[in-house]
Amino acid sequence: MSTRREFITVLGSAAVWPLAARAQQPTNPVRRIGFLSGFPDNAETRKQSTAFQEGLKSLGWAEGGNVKIEFHYTAGDAARINLVAAEMVRSAPDVILAAATPVLAALHKQTSTTPIVFVNVSDPLDGGFVASMARPGGNITGFTSFEYSLGGKWVELLKETVPSLSRVLVLLNEENYTSRSLLRTIEGVAPSAGVLVTGAAVRNAFDIETAIDGFGAKPHGAVIVLPDPATTVNADRLMIAADRHRLPTLQAFRWFAVKGGLISYGTNNDDLYRRAASYVDRILKGAKPSELPVQNPTKYDLVINLKTAKALGLEVPPTLLGRADEVIE
Repeated sequence: MSTRREFITVLGSAAVWPLAARAQQPTNPVRRIGFLSGFPDNAETRKQSTAFQEGLKSLGWAEGGNVKIEFHYTAGDAARINLVAAEMVRSAPDVILAAATPVLAALHKQTSTTPIVFVNVSDPLDGGFVASMARPGGNITGFTSFEYSLGGKWVELLKETVPSLSRVLVLLNEENYTSRSLLRTIEGVAPSAGVLVTGAAVRNAFDIETAIDGFGAKPHGAVIVLPDPATTVNADRLMIAADRHRLPTLQAFRWFAVKGGLISYGTNNDDLYRRAASYVDRILKGAKPSELPVQNPTKYDLVINLKTAKALGLEVPPTLLGRADEVIE
């Protein structure tokens, strides 16, 4: 009898132990997402990160619940971008969201295995980040911010708003291959609009102010600001310099017109971040970036700051106002 009781006890222990062990294992482990932006931490970028979180939430991922997002904003600081990119890769998140070309370039140097979804990158193929748009082939995929043909549209919008326009200053970061390509597009379209283009390489507020002050000495000019962390972080100083010479300004993203620029025309960034959430969701559920095609923008916004136009003595054509998605008064 004693032997039989011992056998039952041992058998019972063997049966219970695996159940207890299984009970201690997390059934739904918290997944980790790295969020690395090359832009400053401000109201506009927070709005985009909120759009990303809302996109995730609609797919069943709740920050502080089954997912943890580590946010980093580097404000165009190249050294910080590289440092944070290296630290983020070492921390081994499940997936990284990369916002802006310099950020993607830094992460690309650090890893060929950690899944990365990008936004605010215009030409990942030319940048060497993907093998093809349809089949990226590596650990990177995402959503492009615009196509180079948009540069021609910017010239047309300025000419329509300022018929006397004959000169355009293009502010760009020469280290950003996207900016160089956009400048070539603008230069190609400008002659048909009767506009002479001057490109100015800028990396900081001093460069920006020097370029605008030199250009603004002559009349009939306007400024196109190419999207880059270097121009974004110095936007306030840029606008002060442009106002000093009464120069109309244009940039791709809505926040620029909201801050006082004359026109913005480009991708709806909130839409991009929400769409990026869908790829992050699929990767967390087992999809490979190599099999998720790079997608182009589907929604563009034209924003006109009528208050700025009036301050510059410009009368925006009613036909243009009628096409605007938003008019700031």
